[in-house]
Formats: sequence, C-alpha cells, structure tokens
Amino acid sequence: MPLLVFDVVEGQNVSDLRKMLDCAHQVVLEVFQVPARDRYQIVNEHKAGLMVIEDTGLGFERSRQMTVVRVFTSPRSQEQKHLFMRRLAEELQEQCGIRGEDLMISFFSNTREDWSFGMGEAQYATGKL
Repeated sequence: MPLLVFDVVEGQNVSDLRKMLDCAHQVVLEVFQVPARDRYQIVNEHKAGLMVIEDTGLGFERSRQMTVVRVFTSPRSQEQKHLFMRRLAEELQEQCGIRGEDLMISFFSNTREDWSFGMGEAQYATGKL
C-alpha cells in the first residue's frame, strides 16, 4: 500500500526511470512484505533549476541524478523505515548508479482510513481490503 512519489530532474531516460521504479518496488516487497501488485509509484520531473535540494550541512555534493522519494504509508516501525532507506540506497546505487548523496527519502504516515483505491470508497475502512 505504500505510495512512492519520486521527484527527479527532467531529461532522464524512461527506461532508466522504470528501472529505478522496479528497484524501489523490490525493496517495498522485501521490507514491507506487501502483495506483489501492491504497487503505487509516481515520477515527477522538474527543470534543473526548480529542484533546490541542499545538504543540511552534511557536505554532500548533489548531481543531476538527485532523487527525492516521498513514501506515503500507514504507520511503519522505525526499524522498517530505516531498513527501507538503507536497502533503497543500496539497490539504487547498485542497479541504477544513483549515489547515496543524490537520494533523499521522507516518510509520511497516515492511517488505513485515509486511503481510497478507487470509486471514492475507503476500502480498508469498509473491510474490502
């Protein structure tokens, strides 16, 4: 059920973006143990000058591969969130060449009653899911 929103600098190859999404989904399956078709991902592309992502004093040098990942999900344990962050960074580095310095991840928690998967119905709240 996590919804992952990726913000990237425009101009990346669609097949590279799809590979990034596939890697992220594998990490979601591994860490959150959701069903395989529980896949919700959106990519937003931005002009280079419209993504200002600095380093909060950590000394990171960002590149055009800067990727911000927002994870909207029902509550997860701190252990799960930290494992997800670490595994996503590892997989994106290994499979896509996205450096850890170019990856920012943030979690947004909500409850099951906050989700509608279609038809304007809160399927978790009604018991359909």
